[in-house]
Amino acid sequence: MLGQMMTQPLLISSLIDHAERYHGQTEIYSVETDGSVTETNWAQVAQNARKLASALSKLGLGPQDRIGTLAWNNRRHLEIYYATSGAGYVCHTVNPRLFPEQLTYIINHAKDRVLFFDATFIPLVAALHEHLSEVSHFVLMGPRNEDAIAQIPGVEFYDELIETGDDDFRWPSFDENTASSLCYTSGTTGNPKGVLYSHRSTVLHSFGSNTRDVIGFSAMDVVMPVVPMFHVNAWGSPYACAMSGSRMVLPGPGLHGEALVKLVDAYGVTLAMGVPTIWQGLLAHAEKSGSKLASLNRTVIGGAACPPSMIETFREAYGVDTVHAWGMSEMSPLGTTNNPLAKHFELPLEEQHKLRESQGRPPYGVELKIVDDDGKDLPHDGVTQGDLLVRGHWVLDSYFQMQDEDLLQDGWFATGDVATLDPDGYMTIRDRSKDIIKSGGEWISSVELENIAVAHPQLATAAVVGVPHPKWDERPLLVAVKAEGSDPTEEELLAFFDGKIAKWQVPDKVVFVDALPLNATGKVLKRNLRADFEDALTG
Repeated sequence: MLGQMMTQPLLISSLIDHAERYHGQTEIYSVETDGSVTETNWAQVAQNARKLASALSKLGLGPQDRIGTLAWNNRRHLEIYYATSGAGYVCHTVNPRLFPEQLTYIINHAKDRVLFFDATFIPLVAALHEHLSEVSHFVLMGPRNEDAIAQIPGVEFYDELIETGDDDFRWPSFDENTASSLCYTSGTTGNPKGVLYSHRSTVLHSFGSNTRDVIGFSAMDVVMPVVPMFHVNAWGSPYACAMSGSRMVLPGPGLHGEALVKLVDAYGVTLAMGVPTIWQGLLAHAEKSGSKLASLNRTVIGGAACPPSMIETFREAYGVDTVHAWGMSEMSPLGTTNNPLAKHFELPLEEQHKLRESQGRPPYGVELKIVDDDGKDLPHDGVTQGDLLVRGHWVLDSYFQMQDEDLLQDGWFATGDVATLDPDGYMTIRDRSKDIIKSGGEWISSVELENIAVAHPQLATAAVVGVPHPKWDERPLLVAVKAEGSDPTEEELLAFFDGKIAKWQVPDKVVFVDALPLNATGKVLKRNLRADFEDALTG
């Protein structure tokens, strides 16, 4: 016997419909690329999203065609999120911080048909234009712009395109498992891999993040997602905020401490989300300017391990609760958040504070476990370390347009992290099972750096490891063995990376050794190198 209840597909368009219907006049503040601030609301975003969806439908696009964005956190980007997915296309957010060759690969691999971009990226799009074989429409996110016309052949303009749409456009209905958005992760070796989210997974992710034990967005909140909308959909906040009816502050391109403090104080931000390096700048300027960050109640920190001193500063100096979170692009990205259990309030205050330093526990919808090298389950005792595996309603089962027969282990996704789990499910990342470097919330491939380095004629071999950095959490260190009879300098080796990789990915320092430590099979023991040079950038 089946239950006698209504069924409706879980579609992203239902989120913006809800926001328009019940929170239509709730404000959204958008910082534009020129620094000005536009005030809009959920009703206007919904109306513009429908008009844009209508306009896109007149461009000859087919169902599930990919629509790319190179954009900051602003109201037009928010409208694109809903217009593309709501109309049955796929919103492909592209990380503009990647090296041009990576951007070309990603956009072509996704077969983006339309590319929206902010004015900041006019020179970048002009350089990429002739290499993007599938893109038929390049659309600047703004009014007509003479610089764009001069640099990009056939460029179109958002404010003109949207006016070609119909006011009475209605969202189509389709299967909730239809693809909705696409993000590429460079958290593995080789080319970036696409993670293709569905409408169902996105709506369920929004439900999960909106629970009180996770992030718990509220109609009483003013939410500022500093995490970029091109990075795992700003941790799903544009969807969760529509579901809850939160006010939003979209900070645009200015993510330095002074700009963020001014936004917090000007618009009464209550909840902000970002990586640790962002908050270092905010705290430094708050102290310098004398701001008390009076409205701010909570910060959610993920993307990299949060220093305990940062949690303490937010708590003691500003009365702000810091929620440590963890996730991955492959997980939409929510995996865990560190909120206490009732029994924890019985502990001494110092122990309560110590508990907040782990990555926390999973919500309903996510399961975690740790295994040994043979794939056998390990105890959740808070001490035993193992490879962290995950499964759930918003976890990928395969990468976009790739053969991944061996990706899952008995239905579980291997995260690449080494962790412990305690009996209550609190997870602590102990190490990375792969040697990918995470700097300021962005992944850097050690293999890619090594491939460049060993091509230098004066090097015999080299390895790259991530070592602690006071600002960026981790930075790459090049450990090099000179070729016989050669004597290259550090400056020469670092200059060798110019033009081959993004500048922010270039190693910070070179150390020379006589030989690299190898295991029995000839593989470099990078753990030894990390231990030997852990103070290389901090000592």
